[in-house]
Amino acid sequence: MSKGTFEKVQHSDTPLFGPPKLLLCGFSAPAQPKFRSVMEMAGMDDVPVVWVNGKMGEKPLEALIELPDDSGAGEDSTLARAIVVSGITENQLHSLMALCRKSGMQNALWAVLTPTSQTWPMKDLLAELQAERGALSK
Repeated sequence: MSKGTFEKVQHSDTPLFGPPKLLLCGFSAPAQPKFRSVMEMAGMDDVPVVWVNGKMGEKPLEALIELPDDSGAGEDSTLARAIVVSGITENQLHSLMALCRKSGMQNALWAVLTPTSQTWPMKDLLAELQAERGALSK
């Protein structure tokens, strides 16, 4: 796995890399409909999601992005809480992040799919995100 570089997301209606989809890790089955409600408030209820569970952690992001909408729904995820976004606009991402904060949702790691990260297994991306969070909190 090669290291990616951190880039701040700007404010625009330019779509981010990849097809529109959210990869959601660390959500229990009861939390999934609550997150869907937040998506609806953000005007993103038409964006497909994949509920990534532990069995999917070894798969590369590009394989997870190809899964059908609501894959993994109803199953608890023991992975770190994370939201990986693909193909939505930068403004949609900012809106979703703000609504997640306002909703009191458990803190999550956030990432944007990139040409580099799409080949990474989800578990490796989560480890990298956790290391970045640790470094930034010091």
